[in-house]
Amino acid sequence: MAYHETKVYFDGSHYIAIPHTETPRKPRKYKPPPVDPATIKRPTEEPLDVASLFEECDPEERVFDTRSKLPFEEKSKPTPVSEVPVTEKQPTEKEVFNRLYEENINAPRLERRRLILEKMKPYFENDREAELFVDANMVRKQTNLIARRIRMIRKVNLQEFNYFVTFTYSDAIHTEESFRKKLRNTLSHLCSRKGWRYVGVWERSPEKKRLHFHGIFYVPNGTMPGEMKEVKSYSFSEHRPQITMQNSYFEKQFGRNDFRPIERKEKIGSAVAYLLKYIEKSGEKIVYSRGLPQFFISDILEDDVVCRIGLEDKKLLLFDNFSCFDEGCYVGPVCKETIKQLRKSN
Repeated sequence: MAYHETKVYFDGSHYIAIPHTETPRKPRKYKPPPVDPATIKRPTEEPLDVASLFEECDPEERVFDTRSKLPFEEKSKPTPVSEVPVTEKQPTEKEVFNRLYEENINAPRLERRRLILEKMKPYFENDREAELFVDANMVRKQTNLIARRIRMIRKVNLQEFNYFVTFTYSDAIHTEESFRKKLRNTLSHLCSRKGWRYVGVWERSPEKKRLHFHGIFYVPNGTMPGEMKEVKSYSFSEHRPQITMQNSYFEKQFGRNDFRPIERKEKIGSAVAYLLKYIEKSGEKIVYSRGLPQFFISDILEDDVVCRIGLEDKKLLLFDNFSCFDEGCYVGPVCKETIKQLRKSN
């Protein structure tokens, strides 16, 4: 076998493998052996001469404290908790930057940098240090966004989805906090008990700032609670009437919802692009259900490799019908059924 334990992902058109590499471990720090408390020799304490202590004090001021075994004039009263000064924790430069970045996330990139830089200058000795800090953290934010997009696309390409779903917050049923919490809890139960899978993101409408949850879902046949019904409504974004499919169970629990069937695989790409748009403009994190891996593990033959690609040629471009092996045992040509039998990884 040419390549053992490779991680394989699908980029939308081709299968790409990442060969397994051994990363050298750092040497462990020395840890001293445990010491038996019985073997520790403790110094012998000499008896305290109480009489000599009393002789050194004025007889009229002698008050003896049995806890400290020392004479003193008067016990000091403890300071009330309400009078203890409370020192507020000062935010770090990174925390201030993250807050300013969220406040100006909808501004153009150069304008966002200028606004953040003006408010970060008081935290540094000179303008040059502030510019270096802001530029480094802008790169960090962009790198994290790219990594989140790549992770999402890899997870989506290894799954099947059949619905694009929108849940809209209703203030007549929930608060925003209870809406988030109960919806996540309900979806978690459907995933663990009914086999649902989803990828989604929270966002707010541009005008009314009403909270929504958009996601692509896999709903197995016969696991949909409630009943589906057609509802005529008006789309303010498209400025035309529309017919939406709403679920009675989710309507009762959360309010308005919209289930749009994904009939063709090409529509998944537009649905993913729709979610990525909200990630970039709102900075919200992607919400995944459990059990959505990025890779499947397989041994790869030399004849199944087209060429090496990527930075420093560390990745392998595979043929569309390459053979899959699990610990040296042949499983079959790559397909949905074969991938289900292989081990997964994130």
